Amino acid sequence: MIPTVLLLAFCFMILVNLKWYYFWEHVANQNFGFFQTLLDWDPVFITGLRLMSIWLLSYHLYNYHNRELHISKLNAELLTAAKQAQLDNLLTQLNPHFLFNCMNSIKSLIIENPSSARRSIDLLSDLLRSSLDQKDSELTLIKDELQLVRDYFELEKIRYESRLEYVINVDSRLEKNKIPKFSIQLLVENAIKHGIDKYIEGGCISIFISAKNDFIQIKVENPGKLKLHEANGIGLKNLKERLQIQFDGKAQFIIEKKTKNIVAVTILIPKT
Repeated sequence: MIPTVLLLAFCFMILVNLKWYYFWEHVANQNFGFFQTLLDWDPVFITGLRLMSIWLLSYHLYNYHNRELHISKLNAELLTAAKQAQLDNLLTQLNPHFLFNCMNSIKSLIIENPSSARRSIDLLSDLLRSSLDQKDSELTLIKDELQLVRDYFELEKIRYESRLEYVINVDSRLEKNKIPKFSIQLLVENAIKHGIDKYIEGGCISIFISAKNDFIQIKVENPGKLKLHEANGIGLKNLKERLQIQFDGKAQFIIEKKTKNIVAVTILIPKT
């Protein structure tokens, strides 16, 4: 930049001196030597240095600013693409996990109760169809997620019969808010696997959905005892990662022992 500033300042000096030479020769009618006027550097050259330095600095700052904006925009696009790819990857892990557990439930009914097994397959087909209908979105309406959960309960009640009971308590004003797809279903699936299935008498799974400040609070309670390895299972770990990615770390996931034989899982999701 320094040679450029010097060269531009020199050109500036020549142009200004030519202008003054023309003025003194043709307007003021005073005779000045051409080369003496042309090479008179002080203070024109110093002024040129200042002006050219400011101009070049402004030019480079402008281009630097535009380049940084472009890089920031590109990084944001790459981050969004990476986030989307990660979410898609987690969802592709979730669907086989969900299907595997359902198939295990149906397997146990094929010999014992063929008619119930056929009904289970019909319910599973409906569940998978619902999943495919929403495949282009990571979020779903609470009312749609709850319909999926009710179908899943019906599927599991064929297997567990009276051992499985459930209660759903939802604030109707929240039904059109969006939450991650399969989030409540996964909590219910986990509650059945690590709660109901462990007790001969079974138990009741309670789902509570309410507003809490600027968050939607979803709580699932089930009989059971809190065990660390179960709290860090693939399904729950998957859900935690999805919540962190989808809501930029603003969502919360809490698993706790509510009473001696009751475990509660709570997720707080920013309202959308």
